[in-house]
Amino acid sequence: MFEFPVLVGDVGGTNARFALVEQKGGAPRVLSHEATAGHPDPSSAIRAALAKGAAEGGGSPPRSAILAIAGRVDGPAVQLTNAHWVIAGERIGRDFGLSSAVVVNDYVPVAAGAAGIAPDDLTPIGPTREEAKGARLVLGPGTGFGAAALVPYADRLAIVSTEAGHTEFGPTDDFEERIWHAVERVEGRVTVEALLSGPGLARLHAAVHHVRSGTPRSKLDPAAITQAGLSAQDPHAAEALALFARLLGRACGDLALTFLATGGVYIGGGIAPRIVRVLQAGGFREAFERKAPFARMMAEIPTSVITVHDPALTGLAALASEGAAFVYHGQVWREAD
Repeated sequence: MFEFPVLVGDVGGTNARFALVEQKGGAPRVLSHEATAGHPDPSSAIRAALAKGAAEGGGSPPRSAILAIAGRVDGPAVQLTNAHWVIAGERIGRDFGLSSAVVVNDYVPVAAGAAGIAPDDLTPIGPTREEAKGARLVLGPGTGFGAAALVPYADRLAIVSTEAGHTEFGPTDDFEERIWHAVERVEGRVTVEALLSGPGLARLHAAVHHVRSGTPRSKLDPAAITQAGLSAQDPHAAEALALFARLLGRACGDLALTFLATGGVYIGGGIAPRIVRVLQAGGFREAFERKAPFARMMAEIPTSVITVHDPALTGLAALASEGAAFVYHGQVWREAD
């Protein structure tokens, strides 16, 4: 399906990461990371990335492309959920003289990468199982919240992308009830993404401060909250991180039940690798497993944090080289179309 070299890109609300897969089965050669807000459109960012790649390593220009984007792929032109770019495979294909261009949801390649991820690229949270079989779930809190499932289907692997980040949360105890009354809503809703993303951590911290002190406060930068919580400099930050871990465990458990993800749950995104110690403290797994009447099954499902850098680029390379092994939804443009 793809002519090599293949341009691969992981386009999020904050950053766009680009690489070249120069031959079938090859590893992605990283070109650059571009700030989404620093370019008016994706073609501008791609030009910058290709120019940097040419300056550093030369090589042939791409002949095809597959881009993973943080948004719902539901038409020929796709609006990023948390940024201003509109991405169209045809526009990119014509701008760079490609034979084909494919656009998929950003968690499609992360799911593809999970099919062959090495144990060294994972940090277990809770029990491990060497022979865990069945569907796998990949998700990640970052600028937004993405999730996809990798489901065995005959001799292929079906990748099911979702908009699970836009489902709603509800409180489960008295403390959470008070948090829900204090937390900032997004368009009147308390969604998974509203709480389990970078801005979500800021919302949780502000709500915890309000509940514990009785006074409201403005939201802080999520990185500052993480640092203050991990170092115990701010007890409200530490409590917000612990609450974040419990809520993440609950969301992971709900999605694991939805897809019967007995093959494991893999957590990517930018936040989880920074708070592994908090996730391992116990609240995450307790919330993950508290799913009566299936608590015993949940206790056997392994959960891990993906620690490999840019897992989406590795997954995109797998889709480019081993596309026949996967079934997935995407926007496809070919030169002859």
